[in-house]
Amino acid sequence: MARATADSVEHVRQLALAAEASARIGVELADMVHFGLDQSWLTTEARVTLDRKVAILNANPTVRLQLAGATDERGSDLYNMALGHRRADAVRQYLIGKGIAVLRLQKISTGESSPIDAASTEAAWTQNRRVEFTIVSGDRPLATN
Repeated sequence: MARATADSVEHVRQLALAAEASARIGVELADMVHFGLDQSWLTTEARVTLDRKVAILNANPTVRLQLAGATDERGSDLYNMALGHRRADAVRQYLIGKGIAVLRLQKISTGESSPIDAASTEAAWTQNRRVEFTIVSGDRPLATN
Protein backbone atom coordinates (compact mmCIF):
# COMPACT_ATOMS: atom_id res chain seq x y z
CA MET A 1 0.00 0.00 0.00
CA ALA A 2 2.81 2.42 0.86
CA ARG A 3 4.46 1.70 -2.49
CA ALA A 4 1.21 2.46 -4.36
CA THR A 5 0.87 5.75 -2.48
CA ALA A 6 4.47 6.69 -3.23
CA ASP A 7 3.95 5.84 -6.92
CA SER A 8 0.78 7.92 -6.98
CA VAL A 9 2.51 10.90 -5.37
CA GLU A 10 5.40 10.60 -7.85
CA HIS A 11 2.94 10.43 -10.75
CA VAL A 12 1.19 13.61 -9.58
CA ARG A 13 4.56 15.32 -9.16
CA GLN A 14 5.58 14.32 -12.70
CA LEU A 15 2.29 15.65 -14.09
CA ALA A 16 2.80 18.95 -12.27
CA LEU A 17 6.34 19.26 -13.62
CA ALA A 18 5.13 18.52 -17.17
CA ALA A 19 2.36 21.12 -16.86
CA GLU A 20 4.84 23.69 -15.58
CA ALA A 21 7.25 22.94 -18.45
CA SER A 22 4.40 23.18 -20.97
CA ALA A 23 3.38 26.57 -19.56
CA ARG A 24 6.98 27.86 -19.84
CA ILE A 25 7.20 26.62 -23.42
CA GLY A 26 3.88 28.30 -24.23
CA VAL A 27 5.18 31.60 -22.87
CA GLU A 28 8.35 31.27 -24.96
CA LEU A 29 6.33 30.40 -28.05
CA ALA A 30 4.25 33.56 -27.49
CA ASP A 31 7.34 35.77 -27.07
CA MET A 32 7.04 38.66 -29.55
CA VAL A 33 9.64 39.95 -31.99
CA HIS A 34 10.02 43.70 -32.42
CA PHE A 35 11.00 45.89 -35.35
CA GLY A 36 12.54 49.26 -35.93
CA LEU A 37 10.64 52.26 -37.24
CA ASP A 38 9.29 51.60 -40.74
CA GLN A 39 11.23 48.31 -40.91
CA SER A 40 10.22 44.73 -41.63
CA TRP A 41 13.63 43.05 -41.56
CA LEU A 42 14.58 40.77 -38.71
CA THR A 43 17.15 41.91 -36.18
CA THR A 44 19.71 39.52 -34.71
CA GLU A 45 17.66 39.48 -31.51
CA ALA A 46 14.52 38.57 -33.46
CA ARG A 47 16.35 35.71 -35.19
CA VAL A 48 17.51 34.33 -31.84
CA THR A 49 13.92 34.46 -30.56
CA LEU A 50 12.67 32.76 -33.72
CA ASP A 51 15.33 30.05 -33.51
CA ARG A 52 14.03 29.14 -30.03
CA LYS A 53 10.54 28.92 -31.52
CA VAL A 54 11.80 26.62 -34.30
CA ALA A 55 13.07 24.16 -31.69
CA ILE A 56 9.72 24.25 -29.90
CA LEU A 57 7.78 23.84 -33.15
CA ASN A 58 9.97 20.91 -34.16
CA ALA A 59 9.20 19.22 -30.83
CA ASN A 60 5.47 19.95 -31.28
CA PRO A 61 4.67 19.15 -34.93
CA THR A 62 0.89 19.61 -34.58
CA VAL A 63 1.12 23.17 -33.29
CA ARG A 64 -0.05 25.86 -35.70
CA LEU A 65 0.64 29.55 -35.10
CA GLN A 66 -0.96 32.82 -36.08
CA LEU A 67 1.61 35.53 -36.80
CA ALA A 68 0.08 38.97 -36.30
CA GLY A 69 2.11 41.91 -37.61
CA ALA A 70 1.52 45.20 -35.84
CA THR A 71 2.72 48.79 -36.15
CA ASP A 72 2.80 51.95 -34.13
CA GLU A 73 0.23 54.68 -34.77
CA ARG A 74 2.34 56.70 -37.18
CA GLY A 75 1.51 56.34 -40.87
CA SER A 76 -1.79 55.90 -42.69
CA ASP A 77 -4.10 52.98 -41.94
CA LEU A 78 -3.40 51.47 -45.36
CA TYR A 79 0.38 51.85 -44.99
CA ASN A 80 0.33 50.36 -41.48
CA MET A 81 -1.74 47.34 -42.58
CA ALA A 82 0.77 46.67 -45.37
CA LEU A 83 3.73 47.11 -43.00
CA GLY A 84 2.12 44.70 -40.52
CA HIS A 85 1.79 42.14 -43.33
CA ARG A 86 5.44 42.62 -44.33
CA ARG A 87 6.54 42.07 -40.72
CA ALA A 88 4.44 38.92 -40.35
CA ASP A 89 5.72 37.70 -43.71
CA ALA A 90 9.36 38.26 -42.70
CA VAL A 91 8.78 36.08 -39.64
CA ARG A 92 6.86 33.48 -41.67
CA GLN A 93 9.56 33.27 -44.34
CA TYR A 94 12.27 32.89 -41.70
CA LEU A 95 10.41 30.03 -40.00
CA ILE A 96 9.73 28.35 -43.36
CA GLY A 97 13.42 28.68 -44.18
CA LYS A 98 14.16 26.81 -40.95
CA GLY A 99 11.92 23.93 -42.03
CA ILE A 100 8.56 24.82 -40.48
CA ALA A 101 5.73 23.82 -42.85
CA VAL A 102 3.90 26.75 -44.44
CA LEU A 103 0.53 25.27 -43.44
CA ARG A 104 1.46 25.68 -39.77
CA LEU A 105 1.80 29.47 -40.06
CA GLN A 106 -1.12 31.88 -40.55
CA LYS A 107 -0.20 35.47 -41.34
CA ILE A 108 -2.35 38.49 -40.51
CA SER A 109 -1.86 42.20 -39.96
CA THR A 110 -3.47 44.25 -37.24
CA GLY A 111 -1.74 47.43 -38.37
CA GLU A 112 -1.99 50.03 -35.65
CA SER A 113 -5.31 48.72 -34.28
CA SER A 114 -3.94 46.67 -31.36
CA PRO A 115 -1.35 48.71 -29.48
CA ILE A 116 0.33 47.27 -26.41
CA ASP A 117 0.75 50.83 -25.17
CA ALA A 118 -1.61 53.53 -26.49
CA ALA A 119 0.65 56.42 -25.47
CA SER A 120 2.22 58.56 -28.19
CA THR A 121 5.78 58.16 -26.97
CA GLU A 122 8.89 56.51 -28.40
CA ALA A 123 8.75 53.84 -25.69
CA ALA A 124 5.15 52.99 -26.61
CA TRP A 125 5.86 53.01 -30.34
CA THR A 126 8.82 50.65 -29.80
CA GLN A 127 6.55 48.14 -28.02
CA ASN A 128 3.86 48.41 -30.69
CA ARG A 129 6.16 47.57 -33.65
CA ARG A 130 6.00 43.79 -33.42
CA VAL A 131 4.79 40.37 -34.51
CA GLU A 132 2.70 38.47 -31.97
CA PHE A 133 2.38 34.68 -31.90
CA THR A 134 -0.80 32.83 -30.97
CA ILE A 135 -1.25 29.06 -30.91
CA VAL A 136 -4.31 28.34 -33.05
CA SER A 137 -4.20 24.54 -32.82
CA GLY A 138 -2.06 21.66 -31.66
CA ASP A 139 -1.58 19.09 -28.98
CA ARG A 140 -1.28 20.04 -25.35
CA PRO A 141 0.68 19.89 -23.17
CA LEU A 142 3.53 21.27 -25.20
CA ALA A 143 6.57 19.01 -25.35
CA THR A 144 10.01 20.19 -24.39
CA ASN A 145 12.52 20.54 -27.17
